Amino acid sequence: MKNILITGGCGFIGSNFIHYMLNNYDYKIINLDALTYAGNLENLKSIEGNPNYKFIKGRIEDRKLVSNLIKEEGISFIVHFAAESHVDRSITDSIPFIKTNIVGTHVLLEAAKENNIEKFIHISTDEVYGSLGPTGVFTELTPIQPNSPYSASKASSDLLVRSYVETFKFPATIVRCTNNYGPYQFPEKYIPLTISNVLDNQPIPLYGDGLNVRDWIYTEDFCRAIDVVLHKGRIGEVYNAGGNSEETNINIAKIILKHLNKPKSLITYVKDRLGHDRRYAMDITKIKNELGWQLKYKFEEGIEKTIEWYRQNKGWWMKIKSGEYLNYYKKMYGQRLQEGMQVVKDKVQKTEDIRLNRESRKGAKS
Repeated sequence: MKNILITGGCGFIGSNFIHYMLNNYDYKIINLDALTYAGNLENLKSIEGNPNYKFIKGRIEDRKLVSNLIKEEGISFIVHFAAESHVDRSITDSIPFIKTNIVGTHVLLEAAKENNIEKFIHISTDEVYGSLGPTGVFTELTPIQPNSPYSASKASSDLLVRSYVETFKFPATIVRCTNNYGPYQFPEKYIPLTISNVLDNQPIPLYGDGLNVRDWIYTEDFCRAIDVVLHKGRIGEVYNAGGNSEETNINIAKIILKHLNKPKSLITYVKDRLGHDRRYAMDITKIKNELGWQLKYKFEEGIEKTIEWYRQNKGWWMKIKSGEYLNYYKKMYGQRLQEGMQVVKDKVQKTEDIRLNRESRKGAKS
């Protein structure tokens, strides 16, 4: 039996990956999570009694804790999810991103190196590549050009991992994914935010013109990608894992509204965020040809499953969308939503004024 350390296992992708691994392997999973705002023990409530699962609360920046944990638990593999990951929050305050994503990764690398682990899988993002124009895709050889404090911190951690491979022959592999969606995703991210707001009959805040493009991958497909990289991936390599499902933000909103039979009037355009990357898209040829990974879900099927999960688990996200979340939501979208709704009112009023003016002219002629 292999013992696997999962960092950030109470988060969205981490918790889905733990469920996936326990369902498919006889491994012991040790979950190290600091339980910051996006970490939720309820994501793993169904496996609390599983003898192959153990939860430890702690930060990856705690070198003594991490080193002792790897040694005492006899860790063979590390799958490193733990990260601050929301671009908007990194624009507001980048310090936690530097501490967790860079310093935390460095601590993990040092502890793993000292304890001679067999393999280290570093979970990264397509955002480290920067922004694409209307054509082209990111390959594993695309230069790193991050455009936000978040993506810069992830690019930094990627380079740290690469340096340990080159300098110390450290057994690490990097997986870069496109935008994940699915169950247990914290509702600050676009798809769960949109679904939960629509279910609650609240406005959908849509940045800019709504035409920013992302490549979406259902999280179960990404969990299978990590699985194949863990077991077959070559040391020192980078593997891109995407969904081959490019969609504009406005189209995502329309799909969700249509599925839930809600009006398009809930869409509210708001002031764009700073440094908003226009488009991401991944070339996934390498992971498919080299490791035999294939996508299981098309976007239409994955988004339907995701919408239904949030519809059936309203209690889960209602509990989250309170307290600190409400303060954050008000800070990020409050003024933007007011301004966006005022723009809509102004347009409606202008249309009405034009109509009344035309009717008045017709009356005068008659």
